[in-house]
Amino acid sequence: MRTVPSRRHFLKCSTAAIGFSVVGSLYPRAATFADESSEMGRQIYKSLKWNMVRMDGSIIEKFTMLKELGYDGVELNSPDDTDKNEAAAASQQVGLPIEGIVNATHWRVRHSDPDPAVRAQARKNMQTALRDAKRVGADSVLLVPGRVTDPEKENHDQVWSRSIDDIRVLLPLAERLKVRILIENVGNGFCTTPALFAQYLDEINSPWVGAHFDIGNHISQGPPAEWIRVLGSRIRKLDVKDRIKGSRDRVLIGDGDADWPEVRKALREIGYRGWAAAEVRGGDRERLAEVLQRMNQVLGKSDGKPAPNLPGANP
Repeated sequence: MRTVPSRRHFLKCSTAAIGFSVVGSLYPRAATFADESSEMGRQIYKSLKWNMVRMDGSIIEKFTMLKELGYDGVELNSPDDTDKNEAAAASQQVGLPIEGIVNATHWRVRHSDPDPAVRAQARKNMQTALRDAKRVGADSVLLVPGRVTDPEKENHDQVWSRSIDDIRVLLPLAERLKVRILIENVGNGFCTTPALFAQYLDEINSPWVGAHFDIGNHISQGPPAEWIRVLGSRIRKLDVKDRIKGSRDRVLIGDGDADWPEVRKALREIGYRGWAAAEVRGGDRERLAEVLQRMNQVLGKSDGKPAPNLPGANP
């Protein structure tokens, strides 16, 4: 079995509108970023995960609420029991794009599982997610490619090779549907340095595979801006959360240890434009308004115009 190059080797190689005074009192750290981030914000479109929307009502009522708050789009889950035809119709009627799909089973039904039958099911689930993305007008599926769980049966090298084998099987469908497979950096014990993550993506070597970079997931393992600079144009979409170093607990966006001015600087350096999806504790209308307000404060407010070309396109 091929050995994954060492860490040392790669390190060597590599809402309602809220007045500013009110925002300043509610979000003191985030508010200081507003002026400096406004230009960048016009290139970043704000989305959120569908499971954050925790309120009664139909799909179209929820889409309408998100549009009224100022969200630019939303990400759905698949496979799940959400009626994708109903969601697609609501998206069209309200004018709120479904910009992405999150694979809802990738953590427990893994492409790295030692059981070939489980891996076969993981491929079927991704095929469903890719087709659902096409059905609702999304251009990507977020995938966690596996998880390091056992030094003998599901170690780093096995996650690497098994997931790449499966992704290559899925590539013809992704290309035919024009839907990208975007790999998330997450606490799965896999590719825990940006250099390794970049090498993993480069080994797949497909324009239909990229990174869905989570800004908050690896704060304890290195500054998010360092990851952004190393991954560069491999980043196709962003997840937005914040953490305190040394803790896996999520905190309110802007209240953790993410260096947001440096994050914005790094995103400008790589020429990023596209989607950024909140992945934090959800709730009702008031809570979701707060989430969007905080995203606007740390990343800048978008101009409200549709994202150019494909929603997740990053030149």
